[in-house]
Amino acid sequence: MGRPDLNRRQLLGGLGGLFVAGSFGFAALGTGADALASDADTRVRYWNLFSGGDGSNMIAMLDAFRAANPNIAVKDSTLQWGSPFYTKLAMAAAGNRAPDLGVMHLGRVTGFAPGRLLDPWDTGLLAKYGVREEDYNPTLWKRGVIDGKLYALPLDIHVQLCFYRKDVLKKAGLLGDDGRIVPVTSPDEWFDVLKEAKRATKKGLQTIGMWNADQNFQWWFFVAFYTQLGGTWFNATDTEVTFDTDKAVQVLRFLRRHVTDGYSDPGFGGLASAEQFLNGSPFVWEGNWSVPVYSGAKLDYGATPLPPVFGRPATHAESHSFVLPHQSDRGGATNEAAHQLAAYVVQHAQQWAAGGHIPAYTPTLSTAAYKKLDPQSEYVAAMDHQATEPKVWFAGSTGILAQRVGPIVVSSTMGSAKPETAAGRMKKALTQLLATKNPMDGKTAAEGGAA
Repeated sequence: MGRPDLNRRQLLGGLGGLFVAGSFGFAALGTGADALASDADTRVRYWNLFSGGDGSNMIAMLDAFRAANPNIAVKDSTLQWGSPFYTKLAMAAAGNRAPDLGVMHLGRVTGFAPGRLLDPWDTGLLAKYGVREEDYNPTLWKRGVIDGKLYALPLDIHVQLCFYRKDVLKKAGLLGDDGRIVPVTSPDEWFDVLKEAKRATKKGLQTIGMWNADQNFQWWFFVAFYTQLGGTWFNATDTEVTFDTDKAVQVLRFLRRHVTDGYSDPGFGGLASAEQFLNGSPFVWEGNWSVPVYSGAKLDYGATPLPPVFGRPATHAESHSFVLPHQSDRGGATNEAAHQLAAYVVQHAQQWAAGGHIPAYTPTLSTAAYKKLDPQSEYVAAMDHQATEPKVWFAGSTGILAQRVGPIVVSSTMGSAKPETAAGRMKKALTQLLATKNPMDGKTAAEGGAA
């Protein structure tokens, strides 16, 4: 079947709903700036969104690939994280100016017009270079499969964690014989832990930082605990909302209680909560990307998936994944080199784990080198207990779903709305989004796109 065209007006209209308004500009960084002028037999253009420590780790892996494969020149460009990246990638793919390889958050792939803006992976080529489906967690691999074809090759999962200060918890009698936090299996047990930890905390410090007013973090935490309760979003065909408001209220009350019981101070939200943790606050909930920060500060700390207070282990997870942006003439040596590069990085993600991410290539997780990583080896079980957003076009990291529903969660956590009211608003927002056509599907006119 042919590829339905996305005309410029339609694409721009879709982008207005699918991405937050922002600059189209980007910075072309990286170590492969001269790749297109090299004498290599094959050249691969690769776009990613990794900066800071992740950027350094990615460059190190790319340099190792270059050394091992001198016949392949890699031109890597780092674009601005977030909406500008996705906007640039979509426009390039629609205009047949796409790079040979790209990176996306796995949750955004469904809404990115697979088959029109993305090309499927050749699993035979991936296997040729050592990457097979059986090397992956089954749930993670299947998230990249759409209409029977693989459109996303996961590099990692990055998860929300419960960071804890071992020095404070030891003083409070909350460490087990293994030096890790005592198990928690219910909300009451969790608040008992907070109560004891608060007693051992220096004055002027909150007990737990939890990004109270941040729509993304509050949404991620909600997804985790709602999944623990077995909550669902839509039916199997994504035609009906199955969101359980009673379960949602349980989660919202749980999140709100951290504030009302005096354990989390909204005045120390966001980055201030990380500073509090550095200064001795016993807990902070945030992403695994903070591991290099806390390890660099040489704290005596641990990190575990969000506590399974509702019985079923589950912590919010997303995934950086490799994708093949659409090219009308994709194929040949360049396409094979893109497969080879992605496969290489996936298999050599020990370096990537230094940034706190859990490598998606499961053989890495059983190596002695990975098991020595601390605290990474403590939360590796999150791979088997991923709480992910629903597989719909409007979901994914910082996507429309988070933009619409995240502020509602915040309103409950911060106390401007009752949990029951917030749960009803969440269901209404889900119903409206489900009734909205994907503006990037190649079929919906721009006027019918998301608002």
